[in-house]
Amino acid sequence: MEEIIEFTTVQTEAELQQLYTLMQANLLANITAAVAQDQGFVTIPYELDLLRDMNTQAPHIIAKDGDQVVGYALTASPRVKHPFFDPLLETLSTLTYKNKPLSESSYYLMGQVCVAEGYRGRGIFDGMYQQHRKTYSADFDYLITDISVRNTRSQAAHRRVGFQPIHTFTDSTATHDTWVVVLWDWTC
Repeated sequence: MEEIIEFTTVQTEAELQQLYTLMQANLLANITAAVAQDQGFVTIPYELDLLRDMNTQAPHIIAKDGDQVVGYALTASPRVKHPFFDPLLETLSTLTYKNKPLSESSYYLMGQVCVAEGYRGRGIFDGMYQQHRKTYSADFDYLITDISVRNTRSQAAHRRVGFQPIHTFTDSTATHDTWVVVLWDWTC
């Protein structure tokens, strides 16, 4: 029987729990350097309460195989309150795009994306982003995220979908990482 992947939003606590479990399994701190280089990784360990709060503001996009969450692309309002987002939000407040300050633009943030091992390379990443566009493009002009410069696989996948790099910055938080800010323009 052929698998049917469904792209939707988080609607139940069980889906949110599965998303959290998938995140934990793919954190950079929980995988080998070889897996991180070859398959990519997630950097930030979001707490379940924060994921729940973010989902209330704007539901996360997920990919499901039957009842199992096999991918996620977090949704974050620019009003999200958490130290993980502060460096990006501070940076965005200083940037312009198409000669207009981003602070005067209609955008939201994608907080993190992950596809389960065994499901990678099957179009799920692209499908989740198409679901983002389908779900949110009527309300927003841009989807913005930042990607660790070390995560070259993620950078390439985001370019393939339609994101373009607009800035690079190094944060001064606990991660002390350098990030590429990428934007997907839905007005074109």
